[in-house]
Amino acid sequence: MKKIGIADTMFARGDMGGLAERTIKEARPDVRVERFTVPGVKDLPVACKKLIEEKECDIVIALGMPGKEDIDKVCTHEASQGIIQAQLATNTHIIEVFVHEDEGRNDRELAEIMRDRASKHALNVLDLLFNQDSLRKRAGTGQRQGSKNAKKLNI
Repeated sequence: MKKIGIADTMFARGDMGGLAERTIKEARPDVRVERFTVPGVKDLPVACKKLIEEKECDIVIALGMPGKEDIDKVCTHEASQGIIQAQLATNTHIIEVFVHEDEGRNDRELAEIMRDRASKHALNVLDLLFNQDSLRKRAGTGQRQGSKNAKKLNI
């Protein structure tokens, strides 16, 4: 049985981890989900690594919501670097799903971005594990999570 780790934060303004978990379980009830919630985005790298090494997850999705201040953007960059290091150290995919608090013009739009990005990336996690051909078929098509797809260019 495949195992998917979900690392999420308390700082997020919506339960993206819960949405990702529901999306995964609805699509693949045969998958086991391990969840690890931490205070903020800088805590995600070690949570992801623990999910992989201690809980033996085959893949992890890391969800967080950085604030809108400059310091939050710096912290987010550092968290991303840590997540990349955890991927390389464990040879395991960690799909980073961050929604910045200033991405939406209002709370309604921000919530929609969170829903769209978290659920689409949860499905991407399943495709990475079970259906990589699906990702290959969508290569170069301008797919976006959390916003409209970009226009595909013919090259």
